[in-house]
Amino acid sequence: MPKSSLVTIAPRRPQPIFVCKKCLGRIDDGKALRRGLKSEAKRLAQERGEKPARVVLTSCLGICPKRAVVVASAATLQRGEYLLLADGDSAAKAAPILMPEAGAQGGK
Repeated sequence: MPKSSLVTIAPRRPQPIFVCKKCLGRIDDGKALRRGLKSEAKRLAQERGEKPARVVLTSCLGICPKRAVVVASAATLQRGEYLLLADGDSAAKAAPILMPEAGAQGGK
């Protein structure tokens, strides 16, 4: 029997946070929002004693709000949800939703 070319692995860090690059460029202070999201992910990970989630810029997610940025993670996508963040201050509220604790994810 031939070996399967499909290999499943467990990642060494939390699930990434996806940020729409197009939306980020359209709002006034997109750089501050990205920086705030990254620092909140890092702070939350330090509290939990784990590695921080990566903030990954992605192409258009197809929602395109007027004055907000579309953000998602594996946890929110599993529920069929996206978050719309208007400014850097909303990153503090979004981080716990984007990075649920391991027991709260359902599968782990």
